[in-house]
Amino acid sequence: MQKFSIGSVDLPGRKGLFLIAGPCLVESRQMAMEVAAELSRVGKEFDVPVVFKGSYRKANRSSASSFTGIGDIEALEILAEVRDTYGMPVLTDVHETGEVELAAPYVDVLQIPAFLCRQTDLLVAAASTGLAVNIKKGQFMAPGDMAYAAEKAASTGNRKIMLTERGTTFGYHNLVVDFRSLPIMGEAGWPVVFDATHSVQLPGAASGVSGGDRRFLMPLARAAVATGVDGLFFEVHPDPARAMSDAATQVSLEAFAPMVGELLQLQSCMQSIHSR
Repeated sequence: MQKFSIGSVDLPGRKGLFLIAGPCLVESRQMAMEVAAELSRVGKEFDVPVVFKGSYRKANRSSASSFTGIGDIEALEILAEVRDTYGMPVLTDVHETGEVELAAPYVDVLQIPAFLCRQTDLLVAAASTGLAVNIKKGQFMAPGDMAYAAEKAASTGNRKIMLTERGTTFGYHNLVVDFRSLPIMGEAGWPVVFDATHSVQLPGAASGVSGGDRRFLMPLARAAVATGVDGLFFEVHPDPARAMSDAATQVSLEAFAPMVGELLQLQSCMQSIHSR
């Protein structure tokens, strides 16, 4: 498997697991810094690498009236402040080639949203920055086909590529996770991440916004760890019910540390089994 570093984070991690976590959207400086402080604390408590995630704006919303952000530069400057203050690498989404040049100076990872994972020009532009690129698997994509998306990014010479599973469309307003996808995507040779929060979404099912069922978040995350995933992705918010996006699936700050502790314990058990 391809190994690389993002700031202080080695992928795959020396313990075989890393975290990508943070709010769905940068709603304010206060909120972002509050989340970053807790993620930094959790990373140190459990000795697990953390990449801070925050979208500087959301281009893919169910309704035209949905909140999209506080302003591009203001949000990007907050992400850079998180990195400088807490020493965590920072990730954000880009939706068009023109956004790559704007966002790249402020972050360490450019994320390609699932609906855009086949956009060749976007993949090449993001990878050409030399930053790490996280490509989310489209809800419509077969896991083996993600190798071609990675090849597009790698054609630039950039080898800092991750592939992320976030569920597959299952009828209307529903997603299902086929855990065969994790080892299948892993065959391409890149670190594989499981996005626990987006995998329990019910897209567009809540009267013009995405709903979700948080009950299934931990069962799916446990299954991903048992399958042997390299990283876990969570959206985390101080008050998920009041979040400006993905309110139904984000994890509360107080719930995050116990979840991480349980999943790392499971991962340690799996390591022990495989070492016998």
